[in-house]
Amino acid sequence: KTVEITDEEIRDSLLEPINHIVEAVRIGLERTPPELASDIVDKGIVLAGGGALLRNLDTLLREETGLPVVLADDPLTAVVMGAGKVLDELSLLKDVAIS
Repeated sequence: KTVEITDEEIRDSLLEPINHIVEAVRIGLERTPPELASDIVDKGIVLAGGGALLRNLDTLLREETGLPVVLADDPLTAVVMGAGKVLDELSLLKDVAIS
């Protein structure tokens, strides 16, 4: 059996989760300490993970935050590679952790 799903149905099904992502980014930015916020303003937001591959998510976040947004070089492995770097140097974590 074959079921056809339209672009519109996919777009509609992703609307709520994407809105949650945008809201989570906003909250994260609001809670970011000033010393880190200046880095984000200068360097922008780097999208990583599978969700980063959603078409135009970078554009939407750029419009919603007013910040530069780029995709990680390899979004699918960037999270694991970053976690590995933190485990290698746990002192880095305390520099960026938000309590």
